[in-house]
Amino acid sequence: MTISYPIVETFHSIQGEGFWSGTSAFFIRLAGCDVHCSWCDQKETWPLNKYPVMDIKDLVAQSLLANSPMVVITGGEPLLHNLAPLTESLKKEGLRLHLETSGSHPFSGDFDWVTFSPKTFKIPDQSIYSRADELKIIVASQQDLQWAQEISAKFDDNILKYLQPEWNSTKLTPIILNYIQDNPQWRLSLQMHKFLNIP
Repeated sequence: MTISYPIVETFHSIQGEGFWSGTSAFFIRLAGCDVHCSWCDQKETWPLNKYPVMDIKDLVAQSLLANSPMVVITGGEPLLHNLAPLTESLKKEGLRLHLETSGSHPFSGDFDWVTFSPKTFKIPDQSIYSRADELKIIVASQQDLQWAQEISAKFDDNILKYLQPEWNSTKLTPIILNYIQDNPQWRLSLQMHKFLNIP
């Protein structure tokens, strides 16, 4: 049976955020999101049925052609979809797989690295907590720092913890910096790709 996914775009760039910042990456951006963050910079990904579908074999072929050290599956909210068939096919080709998710739906797929970026707009599914490798909180208001504390309490000290200022809220940067100085288990994440004006 042919399995396909709605695809907003695929592209080869660098990972611009978190632990893997600056690393070459091939991105598969899936359509569909029901989290609906008010400040989202990818609102065009929200509709499920607006975009063409692509077969797994074509996604695998594109991923191999990119010759990148990792394939990042993102969205939208990729866990709206069953990612097991896609990751199984990519893994068969020896590809390293990363996931970027809000964790708002049950976990699926086989990944080497999971970036968990929970949002207050939709409470995360419990299945995400045992899978996450890094925790990334987008800070759009002072209240998001309290959210960061609540979520991080669900993890042990080994998980990487990042605070990332919402792109349009530069006034929050000094607040985040002060918070990190007082709470050194957190690191600052910036959207490098936006500073470089690349995808």
